[in-house]
Amino acid sequence: MIWLIAGVVLVLAYLLGSLPTGYAIAQLVQGIDIREHGSGNTGATNVFRVVGKQAGFTVLLIDLLKGLLAVLIARLVMGQWNDSLVLSTWVQTLAGLLAILGHSRSVWLNFTGGKSAATGLGVILALAWPVGLGTAVVFGLVFAVSRTVSLGSIAAATAAPALMIFTGKPLPFILLVLLGGIYVIIRHRSNISRLLAGTEPKLGSNA
Repeated sequence: MIWLIAGVVLVLAYLLGSLPTGYAIAQLVQGIDIREHGSGNTGATNVFRVVGKQAGFTVLLIDLLKGLLAVLIARLVMGQWNDSLVLSTWVQTLAGLLAILGHSRSVWLNFTGGKSAATGLGVILALAWPVGLGTAVVFGLVFAVSRTVSLGSIAAATAAPALMIFTGKPLPFILLVLLGGIYVIIRHRSNISRLLAGTEPKLGSNA
């Protein structure tokens, strides 16, 4: 029974992560398919540029909450049905990973989506809030200097595993942020190419 419950929790985590926030809000506010505008990404940064600040911040908040809730639901359900801390830790970890995957490969958008940075931050905040805050600080500092969201996201994805290790978190959490960080960086490969070429747009640019 516990494995069936764990399986249901993991499916729900993916479906929660896959909710097409940016696509839905762009449709609601401007009646457009956000994938056909700007960078073609459904994440908060593209919504911010194409639809506006309020829409962008709304997408950012909801995408963060998707990752946060996926892990918290897994923790709550596993705690109700099983007293194994090890099993609960692994299910929370997998729920977080599936929420991240769901955001970027949404079943509702033919397996397209965003770059998972905000959802990933929500996952980290749920797993270990001090690490999540540290990761957010790294993003904020890099963004404040560069005014480039992608560079801040890449720096945060790189810092998260180190912060997990430094704070002595469980191995599953460390593996999650390592794999998740690599995945987020891979999702930013086009941004990395533009950063190296000096053509990556800063926030507020229409490029």
